[in-house]
Amino acid sequence: MKDFKEILGVLLRFLGIWLVLFLLYQLYLNQYSKDIDGFTKVISDQSAFFLNFTGYETVTKDFPSHETIQFYINGKLATRMIEGCNAISVMIMFLSFIFAFYKGVKTFYFAIVGIMLLYVLNLFRIYIINMIVVDFPSFTKPAHDYFFPAIIYGGVVILWLIWINKFVITDEKNS
Repeated sequence: MKDFKEILGVLLRFLGIWLVLFLLYQLYLNQYSKDIDGFTKVISDQSAFFLNFTGYETVTKDFPSHETIQFYINGKLATRMIEGCNAISVMIMFLSFIFAFYKGVKTFYFAIVGIMLLYVLNLFRIYIINMIVVDFPSFTKPAHDYFFPAIIYGGVVILWLIWINKFVITDEKNS
């Protein structure tokens, strides 16, 4: 019964943290009704920077009425980016899990490093999907629907496994 209480406690902490972060994010998004939120704009600008840096002449155009940002590469519409592409909801899920297994100050360090890694991974993901649309258009649908979700969610799972194996289980063995 003790194990059940521990599992239930972790699950309730996860759900509570997720709910608080989710509601805070929704409050943030509500400020941008029929507009593009700042996180999404920053991610699209940085992705466009990397595309331009590597020879893909890229311009982004905001379409607030559709809550989307469109990527024009070499003068042609390549992709459109919506709020969900900024990976904030994935980062919220990551943080909820990490803090559900709170292990002191190292939890904050791991959370910061993990968020930075997920942020870079997401930039890479948006960069690559735009390259695929331009250079290999026949692979766009499978890349967008399967490969790229696997990248971002796979990154979260790998970070979770590192957190559990290197910090949570190790701490429990040492105490």
